[in-house]
Amino acid sequence: MGQAMRMMKYDMAGNIANASSTPLSINGAKLVFHKLDDGVMGGKSSTDMNAINTINGVLFSGTINTDGGGFTSIRSPLENSIPSDAKGIKIKYKGDKKTYKVLLSVGNGAGGPFAKHPSWQADLTSNGELEEKILDFSSFKPSFGGRGAQRHEMDSFVFNPSDMTQLGLMLSLKLSNGEANTKFGEGIFDFHLEIHEIDLV
Repeated sequence: MGQAMRMMKYDMAGNIANASSTPLSINGAKLVFHKLDDGVMGGKSSTDMNAINTINGVLFSGTINTDGGGFTSIRSPLENSIPSDAKGIKIKYKGDKKTYKVLLSVGNGAGGPFAKHPSWQADLTSNGELEEKILDFSSFKPSFGGRGAQRHEMDSFVFNPSDMTQLGLMLSLKLSNGEANTKFGEGIFDFHLEIHEIDLV
């Protein structure tokens, strides 16, 4: 009953209304993030939106609670389409040695367990130091609610970067291929990922 009540109380509209503009941009359009945490499924994890603008970039941080959940994320609309000649995303970041994910989707609930369209995810490992990585679009994998697309489903989904209308960052129990995230954690724990620069390549 408690989980069902948390699902009913999850304020998605309020999260979007209170989205936070950031210094980062993709293809000339600022990234404006709102949170989407496991409370939408009855979980107890939470992104700290008060901290997101405390660095010159984006600070994705908060608390994970694996009791009834196990993911946090922030999402931003992509106001300008990704050019057809773009090959991937370059990110300069500093993490806490956990493995995060970068998400791209067509928005409107894409990537949920009952969605028609997947979110496309690529893992972002962190070593605790400032580092830079290029995530080729060819490395993004389709996912539904943490479940990687099954082999028989793969031919049904074609990743076209120009179709993507939303960018996200996520920390979850699952990696982009649906396997367990071994650098996740147990119980209740804090997380932080600094994004200093992000751009298309």
